[in-house]
Amino acid sequence: MPLDDISTPELTRSLVEASLETGRQVGALVHRSGQVDYVIVGEAGKLMLPDIGRLRAAVGRFRGLRLVHTHLGGEPLTHDDMVDLVRLRLDLVCAILLTSRGEARSVHYAHNIPGDEGALPYRDYGPMPLGNQRVHVGELMAGLEAEFAKRTRGRAVRAPSGRAILVHVAGKFARDAAQNAEQSTGELRELARTAGVEVVGTIVQLRERVDPKTVLGKGKLDDVILRSMQLDADALIFDHELTPTQSSSIAKESDLKVIDRTQLILDIFAQHAESKDGKIQVELAQLKYNMPRLVMKDDSLSRLTGGIGGRGPGETKLEIGRRRAKERVAHLEALLKKLGARREQRRHKRVRAGVPTVAIVGYTNAGKSTLLNALTGASVRVEDKLFATLDTRSRHLKVSSVNCGDRTVVISDTVGFIRNLPKDLFAAFRATFEEAGDADVLVEVVDASSDAKVDHIETTAHLLRELKLESVPRILVFNKVELLAPIERALLQKKFPEAVLLSATQRETTLPLIERIATELAKREQDAEHEPDNAQ
Repeated sequence: MPLDDISTPELTRSLVEASLETGRQVGALVHRSGQVDYVIVGEAGKLMLPDIGRLRAAVGRFRGLRLVHTHLGGEPLTHDDMVDLVRLRLDLVCAILLTSRGEARSVHYAHNIPGDEGALPYRDYGPMPLGNQRVHVGELMAGLEAEFAKRTRGRAVRAPSGRAILVHVAGKFARDAAQNAEQSTGELRELARTAGVEVVGTIVQLRERVDPKTVLGKGKLDDVILRSMQLDADALIFDHELTPTQSSSIAKESDLKVIDRTQLILDIFAQHAESKDGKIQVELAQLKYNMPRLVMKDDSLSRLTGGIGGRGPGETKLEIGRRRAKERVAHLEALLKKLGARREQRRHKRVRAGVPTVAIVGYTNAGKSTLLNALTGASVRVEDKLFATLDTRSRHLKVSSVNCGDRTVVISDTVGFIRNLPKDLFAAFRATFEEAGDADVLVEVVDASSDAKVDHIETTAHLLRELKLESVPRILVFNKVELLAPIERALLQKKFPEAVLLSATQRETTLPLIERIATELAKREQDAEHEPDNAQ
């Protein structure tokens, strides 16, 4: 097969004769070398292409294969043809259109093009009379690949974890479905940014029920695949916890890396874990998440390793057998118990020494670490990212009150909370969260500038109940108030009269909080002194 045309009269005649004899679509995948790599016999109305490997051989390159096939009913290229063209990065797709008499009279062909936002990622030609489609495939592909490569080089530096499209699917009849979708995808976008992913698009679908196999449904998934190619996306990030079957089905259909919300959070934890304790907890959570996926027989498991969703201390353990995975889980759980016992001893030592403790809790990225630095003059790492802090850090803080005078307390920064925290991650980090269990006072930090601050308060309250910490005295603190207009601050204070409003980047605004901590500690000690009398 030469490169100076899409097909030859001999190939066209052979495909037409085979189609008429079988009553089915028949196609050939032709390599640029001139070799016919595959001959495919489909059904009357469609053709199922074989598995020809992963999405990209190299940046800006196509597959090096063109599909020439028949359409028995004379219909032009279908949506499925275009999806195959884009998804598989084929050089070109051509349909030979047969008349009702079985004669090949016209052709319809298409190839990929560098698309812009909102534009189709392909261009089609025809239908046109057979013989009028003369195209030098070699020259066409050389020009297109040069254009794709130029655009790729001209783009800003690629994000370390690639480019992704966010996908959110929810019930159309759910209460406040549209508003919840907006908040949820906004948080997912921040999670992706924290993981080093460049978000290039967002898909929100409201449907009666989630498709059990592909979540979105076949038609919508095809549209997402086309858009992923149009935007040069490497991955799909779902705002749900996918089942192993769903993850495998979507990956196989799209040929893209498929990440769910749980896996994304695990990836962030893997990047940020610094202590031995934190690394063990992340590896344990990764193994528990991936164990059901270890039995996958297709290549979808390979997409779990490397880059987003597959890095961190558990990275080399993802493809071990189930039996060895269970052994590793048991070993890690034993290690965590030992480390937890040591933390318990340190906490009891502080209690015996009579040193009061204060724990800073709250939603992730509310400014807890910044507040710790402002209160104590510490220099713990602060980043405008979710879960920048994974390891509990404690510092000393001097407080004073009228009743107790000056005293030193231990104040600890803790792991941030988030809605729908993955259960395996919650279980693995439970010991770290319980650092707040012996606290005399909890300082709950809320981002005052967030539109979802009320939801963040509810999420924090729910997780504190899970940890059985709802009875610990709590000081509600609204941080980042410098981002609010004066009227907004006044309304917030009116709605939460007991709350402390401050800006952790302005140290002088934290003085009311220090006084409040001293007051709460003094009150707690007074209550403790009266407890024996009450018991009598």
